[in-house]
Amino acid sequence: MSDLHIRAAAPADLDAVLAFWTVAAEGTSISDDSDGVARLLARDPESLLLAEVDGELAGTVIAGFDGWRCHLYRLAVHPGHRRQGIGGALLAAAEERFVALGGRRGDAMVLDRNDLAQHAWRAAGYAPEPQWSRWVKHLVDGD
Repeated sequence: MSDLHIRAAAPADLDAVLAFWTVAAEGTSISDDSDGVARLLARDPESLLLAEVDGELAGTVIAGFDGWRCHLYRLAVHPGHRRQGIGGALLAAAEERFVALGGRRGDAMVLDRNDLAQHAWRAAGYAPEPQWSRWVKHLVDGD
């Protein structure tokens, strides 16, 4: 692989990240806007990890830690960079972050219909837990 660099996102990256997600992420989230990502970075400045290849954004993952649990969201790799180890490198960086913060287990939100993502998560050692279901209550209008 070319020059892969993983770093925490900065506020100046917000527009590029949102544009990237429209190309590389599966679906959209209610928080996929400048205000949502800015709130994330304000609360946890190291949580949004970016993978850059030769200076270009190639992947993202949100590695959020609330002091109790380690949550992974928005693992996305640009279609032109998939199957090159970028997703695995992002997850390794997220896991290192969690361990350094005292985290014990990471969990991921993976769409049931996204077979490609399920394969990537399984390859990284993650598995669904059939005894859990995600329960959601929307607090504002949106997705």
